[in-house]
Parts: sequence; structure tokens; C-alpha cells
Amino acid sequence: MNRFSTLFKTKTNTLLDKFEKPEEMLNYSFEKQTELLNKLRRDIAEVVTAKKRLEMQKAKLVANTNTLDGQARQALDSNREDLARLALERKNVILQQAANLDNQINDIQIQQEKLKDTERRLSAKVEEFKTRKEVIKAQYSSAEAQVRIKESVTGISEEMSDVGVSLNRAEEKTQKMQAKAQALDEMIDSGVLTDYTTSSENLGGDIEAELDKVTMKSSVDEELEKLKAERMRKKNKGTGQVQQQEEEEEEEEAKVTAQ
Repeated sequence: MNRFSTLFKTKTNTLLDKFEKPEEMLNYSFEKQTELLNKLRRDIAEVVTAKKRLEMQKAKLVANTNTLDGQARQALDSNREDLARLALERKNVILQQAANLDNQINDIQIQQEKLKDTERRLSAKVEEFKTRKEVIKAQYSSAEAQVRIKESVTGISEEMSDVGVSLNRAEEKTQKMQAKAQALDEMIDSGVLTDYTTSSENLGGDIEAELDKVTMKSSVDEELEKLKAERMRKKNKGTGQVQQQEEEEEEEEAKVTAQ
């Protein structure tokens, strides 16, 4: 039973601590203190009211004593000593009642002063608690906001835990893909794999490059021979024309000499 009681208290305390909010607890405490202060002020008002009633009763008694005193004088003037005695007896009874009322009024006055002093001290404490309450609430709100922001940034909070896990998975997949791309580049560069997206001029490696060089050299040599032959023909044609012109000039000179 002791273990069960301890376990129950522990679970209850944990549950209450989970749902307990400092702002709500502070507001509730302030409301309770304000209610207590208002109740104390109502008690003071009731005490003051009671004192006023006693003072009014005393005033009536004093007025009655004045009336009885006048009646006693009037009775003596009328040679009615018995009536004067009766009036004075009643007056003494009323004076005794008035004295008792004075004692009660004094007691109530003392109680009223004590209540007023308590009200002043409690009012000061309530105002002090109100100020501290607002400061604590502001500090708690600020700390709560900082914790919430830091939890979100670090991914500790429940709301951001899934986002943090997804981000880590995305980064891990990205790193794997980058590593795979680098490995493929190395294999292509080493000739283990062929990059079929490359143009046909780059396929075949060094062999095709050498063949291209041979083909280009043959074409250049062929064009060069053509240019040489054409130049030779032009040169031979020019030499023939010069010889023909010289022969014609010699014939002309021979004709002139014969004439």
C-alpha cells in the first residue's frame, strides 16, 4: 500500500506538473489574494457599521437620560418625590447601559484599527505580488520563447523532430549521390566505363584520333600535289609563249634583211 501510494503520488505530481502553467498559477494566486483583501475590507465595513449602530444607540440613551432628568426635576416641582425617584432610577439604568455601550464601542474601535492595519499590510503585499507576478510572467514568457526557438533550431522539439530527420536523410542521400557521381567520373576517365552521351568524334579513344590525323594528312598531301601540278602547268605554258614570240621576231627580222 505504501508503494502504491508513493507511485500514485509520483504519477499525479508528474501529471500535474505537465499541465501546470506558471502564468495560470500566478494569476490564480493573485485572484485569491485579491479575494482575501476584498473580504477583509468587507469585514472592516461591517465592523464600522456595527460601531455606528452602537453609537446611535448610545446617542438615544443619552437623549433619554436628559429627558428623565427633566422629568425628575418636574416631579420635584410638583411635590412628587416618588416620581422623581423613579425617573432617576431609570436614568441610572440608562447610564449603565450607555457605559456598557462605550466599552463595546471602544472594543470595536480597537478591532477596527487592527483590521485596518492588516488591510494596509495585505494591500501592500498584494501590490508587491502583482508587480512580481508580472515580472515573473514576462521572464517565463521570454525563457519559453527562447527554449522554443532553440528547440526548433536544433530539432529537439516534437514539432521539428520530423523535419530534422527528413533533413538528415536528404543530406545523407545527397552525399551518397555525389559520391556515386564522382565514382562514375573516375571510372569513365580510367576507361572502365564508356560515356555514350559523348559525340562520335570522341569515341574510340586514341585509335580514332590517329586515324583522323592520317586521313587529314593524306587529304593535305593530295591538295598540295594538285597545287604543285597546276603551278607547273602555268609555268610551262608561260615558257612556250615566250619561245613562240622570239621565233616570230626572228622571222620578222629575216624578212626585213632579205628585202
